Amino acid sequence: MNRAIQHSHRWLNRLQTVLLVGAMLGVCSLAGSLLFGDDGVWMALAAAGFGLLITPGSAWRLTLHFYRARPIYPQEAPVLWQMLETLAERAELPGVPTPHFFPSPVINAFAVGSREQSAIALSDSLLQRLSPRELAGVLAHEISHIANNDLRVMGLADAVSRITAIFANLGQLFLLLSIPAMLFAGVVLEFNWPAILLLLFSPHLALLAQLGLSRTREYDADLNAAILTGDPLGLAQALAHIEQASKGWLALLLPGWGNPEPSWLRTHPPTAERIRRLQALAPAAPSHWLNYAPLLGYSVTPVPRAPRWRIGGLWR
Repeated sequence: MNRAIQHSHRWLNRLQTVLLVGAMLGVCSLAGSLLFGDDGVWMALAAAGFGLLITPGSAWRLTLHFYRARPIYPQEAPVLWQMLETLAERAELPGVPTPHFFPSPVINAFAVGSREQSAIALSDSLLQRLSPRELAGVLAHEISHIANNDLRVMGLADAVSRITAIFANLGQLFLLLSIPAMLFAGVVLEFNWPAILLLLFSPHLALLAQLGLSRTREYDADLNAAILTGDPLGLAQALAHIEQASKGWLALLLPGWGNPEPSWLRTHPPTAERIRRLQALAPAAPSHWLNYAPLLGYSVTPVPRAPRWRIGGLWR
């Protein structure tokens, strides 16, 4: 692969990660200081430390249960397991992530757990519609999230975002409680309106930084996946396939169909940009280090019922 571009992308991704995490901590600390002074700053830092201490694998079984996912055993998909073993070894993981299967019409995959114990959930649509070469790229992408501790980083970002929202809600509550005192008790209160507005908008600033962090970690996972497989174009083809399947035929008539929100409000970067970066990493001749033969022996038993969306946003 193009090593100059590879090192440039890796350095830029790490720099963006540090800056975005720092921005989130700064916004959270500022919101805390506006309410509680120095104590609020320490509360924000304590929340960040709590987010780091909580292992991302503590609730991974619960997540898989919500999706009604079940393990895929080696005898059911030996080539799939061979891919995972090879990729996990290249990523220097202490163990092989356990593949899981869940029914969904959407081509989807996600990783849960930690470096020590993890799982990768794959939808039946993904297993049926992606080629082995594309599947290898997707698996490498998810393993990269695990190897890079992205689940822990995003857990930290989520904790900081939540404590920022709590500070903002407390600020609104204090502001509402002060209104009766001014109206009925004749108390004259002086407000620092710029500080109040900053406090009220702090959750939105933290959310924008969190979304930017998520997009940066996706870019880094793409880069590491290309390194693990030695085949950036395999993942690029998978991304193009998934993008086409998610938009359907309406995208041919309406070019903007399927992307109503601007790119800076998405958790994932634009697919076209991800593909462009992967293509820039591609060598002159693809390195087919992996056997792209059909997944012989693949016969996963369907899960009894597909996941459904319920109140609370949980698939069950």
